[in-house]
Amino acid sequence: MTGKILFVYYQNIKPGGVAKVLCNLTSELIEQNYDIEILFLMAPHKDFYPVHPKIKKHYIDSFANKYSRFATSIYKKYNKLPKIYNIHAYLYDMGSYKVLNEWIQKNHHNYDTIVSCWYKISSMFSLDKEISKKTIAWEHMSYKSGGLFWNKGLRRYYKNLRTVVSTNIPGERHYKKINENSLTIYNLMDNEVENQSYIQPDQKKNIISVVARLDPEKNISAFIDIISKTNLPEDWKVVIIGSGRDEKYIRQEVINKNLTSKIELLGNKSMEDVYQLLIYSKINCLTSTAEALPTILIQAMFFSNTLVAYDCNYGPSDIINKENGFLIPLHAEKKFITELENLVHNDNKLNALMKSSYKETHKWKKEKIVQQWKQIL
Repeated sequence: MTGKILFVYYQNIKPGGVAKVLCNLTSELIEQNYDIEILFLMAPHKDFYPVHPKIKKHYIDSFANKYSRFATSIYKKYNKLPKIYNIHAYLYDMGSYKVLNEWIQKNHHNYDTIVSCWYKISSMFSLDKEISKKTIAWEHMSYKSGGLFWNKGLRRYYKNLRTVVSTNIPGERHYKKINENSLTIYNLMDNEVENQSYIQPDQKKNIISVVARLDPEKNISAFIDIISKTNLPEDWKVVIIGSGRDEKYIRQEVINKNLTSKIELLGNKSMEDVYQLLIYSKINCLTSTAEALPTILIQAMFFSNTLVAYDCNYGPSDIINKENGFLIPLHAEKKFITELENLVHNDNKLNALMKSSYKETHKWKKEKIVQQWKQIL
């Protein structure tokens, strides 16, 4: 066996794609007798997704450092100022690093492998000669994320890491230039998704679903604008699950554009509620400006949804093809509207795509994905 494995995650198990796939993978590995522990960089918190009961969890409060506390205080006080979020982020990262480094220096000898689930943590580990040799960077964001400091500065030290796992092909190509032990492993779905049967169109409702954080990079404001200009039939509506920094603005925008009868904003919901929405929706949309591998698109396929998404960097192009939906050039609003209208006004076309979209899920079954992880562990 491979010895003890530590996964390091920058927050608790809160709603989001990274937390979901982390729970899926660690649960699958521990069922196959791997010795797994998880380190969270926050104080204990109730898990949104179930963590396997055999997994030992560690918590270190990244807010406990003076830099992190100062960052939080100035952000609360001056959150209206331009660039204040960036200043807050750098100060918080400095505090997080000090707290994390203290714990990892004391405990890393207990582990044969460390899997970092965030590029900032991976960058920090890559600077340590001993820790870097046992670290796998599991990249869940675009390799361009983080600006000059992280992208052009610290990521070059990924060359010191044991392996870099990207969740999309463009990411693998980029990281291979830095570290030859780079590869792509797609995200693992959970059993409820994996075992989902095809859903007939007449068992669904005329719903367009969106599941995303209401944060700037998810570009939900642009989607609201798209819907305001789309000729949706009377019996069609949009349902959005998610919350975030832009939530107040998004809710006001729906009111300002007189879309309260067409768009329903549900806020944060459980994973069961997300699956229930995907069961009933026929079309799933994504308008992000940046991704790594948007798990929601894969989940939507398993629930027999047609996909319509912007071709952002990176991830949607790994998932969407002519058999499961439409990949729209980034910010090509008119094209997005045209394809949506073609679907909602053409039942035969939509129904055929929903069926072929479900058939495409064979590419995302967990057996191959788990085997890839076992090989590098």
